[in-house]
Amino acid sequence: MTSDAYASQGFGTGRIGFGRRPAVLVVDFQRGFTDHASPLGGSELVEQAVRNSVRLLAAARQLGVPVVQTFVASCSEKDALHWKIPAVISDFHLGKWTTELDPRIYDHGYDVVVQKTAPSLLFQTPAISYLVKQSVDTAIVIGCNTSGCVRATVVDAFSYGFRVMVPHDCCGDVELGPHEDNLRDVGRRYADVLSLEETLELMEAAVTAG
Repeated sequence: MTSDAYASQGFGTGRIGFGRRPAVLVVDFQRGFTDHASPLGGSELVEQAVRNSVRLLAAARQLGVPVVQTFVASCSEKDALHWKIPAVISDFHLGKWTTELDPRIYDHGYDVVVQKTAPSLLFQTPAISYLVKQSVDTAIVIGCNTSGCVRATVVDAFSYGFRVMVPHDCCGDVELGPHEDNLRDVGRRYADVLSLEETLELMEAAVTAG
């Protein structure tokens, strides 16, 4: 049995817990990451996360919980950031099918959609203004990839003062190792890492109490 040096220093102590007004932040469930036709699509972990997220999002909408969707896109290669992922630079342009949200997780009549050019859903997007307007105090972060844009969104949500919840089975990545490593890491520092079932229960309780 190996010891956890982080735990011995107090990392991950206790839980943050839900506040009174949650919102779901959906990171990059766009066809460029969920469709097998894309060079970045086809991950079974992402597919599993999409399927689980359908249930979470349906419950959120039924409860009146705000849902913010984001997709990553540039206008062309000229204004793309210095990604070390060639397909994001060459293929993720506004108007291309790779930037379309996966229809399984998107409700056009309910969800708020923001475009991002950087990893975090909250970096220089209108999302913060919307969340403040909705009096949100708890961010439920789902999407892909766990080790990249999901983690960046978790860190920014934490930095803005939100209570951050991460349903681990509603997040996906290219490989299991980075997925699990980053969930463990944000769980030590910034967020409560929960199951889908626990998230559903706590989200409903928060809305009912609020």
